[in-house]
Amino acid sequence: METSNEYKLIPTFGNSFGTGWRVMTDNFIRLLLITIVVAIISGPIQMINFKFDNNDFHGAPWEWAGNMHSIINWASLGMLAAFFGMLALLFTLFVVPIFEYGADMTFVQAVRKIKPDFELLIRGFWQNYLHIVLANLLVGALIVLGCFAILVPGIIIACRLVFVSYIVMDKKLDPIEAVELSWKLTRGHGWRIFAMGLVSFFILIFGLMLFFVGIFPAIMWISSSFATLYQSVLNEKEKPAEQPVVAQ
Repeated sequence: METSNEYKLIPTFGNSFGTGWRVMTDNFIRLLLITIVVAIISGPIQMINFKFDNNDFHGAPWEWAGNMHSIINWASLGMLAAFFGMLALLFTLFVVPIFEYGADMTFVQAVRKIKPDFELLIRGFWQNYLHIVLANLLVGALIVLGCFAILVPGIIIACRLVFVSYIVMDKKLDPIEAVELSWKLTRGHGWRIFAMGLVSFFILIFGLMLFFVGIFPAIMWISSSFATLYQSVLNEKEKPAEQPVVAQ
């Protein structure tokens, strides 16, 4: 039994998931609420669910009559779908990352034995907003470009840039600096991050099998584990080098 008030942080696969589980259970209610809020915010497409009935409109597009009225109906429906699709895209690019980056930082707070702050979910709107949005776009673009190159480079990039969201929120760096620092911090940990990502996939599947409700604890465990790895690697890299003892 540990007597220290802090978690034992070692940048290994086992310690990340083991300590991540403790972090999750120690802050379960707060992290659960944060996870649910982010899950709701991250799924705007689910809110755009149109169900048309033949009786809703007279001369609906699927009742093609080969006349101008039918053409106008098709065009109107297409423009409506495009409009809401554009709104969903803008929401995903310029709103969702604020909540996701803020949530990532609350998990880091939990690892640091700091009570997760709900305000972090929205603080990015008035602090560091541009850096968050640009960092999210930059990381996404790099991963997509890497995936076009026979997939493997995309996986490597995703693993090496896994800390970008934490760095942007924690260190307040601009997107390029955050990418550079994440690449530096993850050097030597690429395979470990890949293995954690692979295991995380099966944790999510198992969570979905538990009548869907289990998906939230699964996400919390994964998020806590990666936040633990980030703090472990950060501690390792920032640890002052031991000075050699000079013989007298």
